[in-house]
Amino acid sequence: MPLLTSMDQAATASPLLVVLPALLVSFLLAAGLVGLLKRNAIPGLRILDHPNDRSLHQAPVPRTGGIGVLVAVVIPLSAVLPWLPPWQLWPGGADPTLTSMVPAILAALMLATLLLAAVSLLDDRGHVAPQYRLATQLLAALLLYAVGLRWDSVGLPGIGEPIPAWLTLPLTLLFVAWMTNLYNFMDGMDGLAGGMAVFGFGALAVFGVLGHAWGYGLINAVIAAAAAGFLIHNLPRAGIFLGDLGSALLGFWASGSILAGVRLELFPLWAGLLVFSPFIVDATWTLIRRATRGVRVWRAHREHHYQRLVLAGWSTRRTLLRAYILMAAAGATAIAGSRLPVSEQWLLLAGWAAIYGLVHLRVELAERSDSAASTEG
Repeated sequence: MPLLTSMDQAATASPLLVVLPALLVSFLLAAGLVGLLKRNAIPGLRILDHPNDRSLHQAPVPRTGGIGVLVAVVIPLSAVLPWLPPWQLWPGGADPTLTSMVPAILAALMLATLLLAAVSLLDDRGHVAPQYRLATQLLAALLLYAVGLRWDSVGLPGIGEPIPAWLTLPLTLLFVAWMTNLYNFMDGMDGLAGGMAVFGFGALAVFGVLGHAWGYGLINAVIAAAAAGFLIHNLPRAGIFLGDLGSALLGFWASGSILAGVRLELFPLWAGLLVFSPFIVDATWTLIRRATRGVRVWRAHREHHYQRLVLAGWSTRRTLLRAYILMAAAGATAIAGSRLPVSEQWLLLAGWAAIYGLVHLRVELAERSDSAASTEG
């Protein structure tokens, strides 16, 4: 019996033969390159992260890990994507016009990535004023908007109505810029941002495979593999950090992948947001909490839930393990929940709202316990 007996079997086997080696190359490339950067073995790329008001580390640590992640994503995808025909990259079943837009979409993503990487690297080396970083992020968001990756529907269970046209652009800009920045805000503890990338982009890759969107699955799986290669050097005690370059790119890629997945009808918007909700909820809640107190929200701080737990006496490993459980659960329930009836999807979201409420309560209890112990001492 021949190995491939139909065109359908060939279409399924061919992407796998390309995807699996790409993931291995991405992981090994990231692990090797980040290892060199950790030892400051690459001339011109010795950039240290010195402790500041938002840090949990006590000594300078290299902050160039994002360079390794970027290279480990761009090189395998540049080599592999040409082997996949457009219909495998963006299935025409969702929107036939997307097939012809594939080159423009990939070009926009690549250009936006390079722009963000360049500005973020300058920021890692010295300092780039916040308004210039924001302008670059908005330009990257405009590139996504121009090729059709937009927040243009409500995206809640059973509510897929389009939002007003005049609101689509500002909502897309806000979403992309916020995701880019919140990832940076949450990158303040060993293993946290890298772990969110592994679980988050891994979940999006599963959505791609389930929807037979091999190109989409490949892109997200390669990002997850590159993050895993970085993560082996970033687990406690970390020998290297992502830096602004790595965290900004991961946040931007997350926003772009969520918008692309919704456009391809691989999942509803709420499911994509749920995948990255461990970061979205913490960063957004902390921003609102600081703003209501009249604090300058853009200043460095240590008020995120994970920082407060460590400051309250939890070890980094203990905090990280709980965070990983939360990330894995968010991704798994997003994948399973998107296929549930609408009423059960709402129950799922209500359950997650309760979970995050309990997380907030647990953090406050840990702080009170630490304060009481300090007083008794």
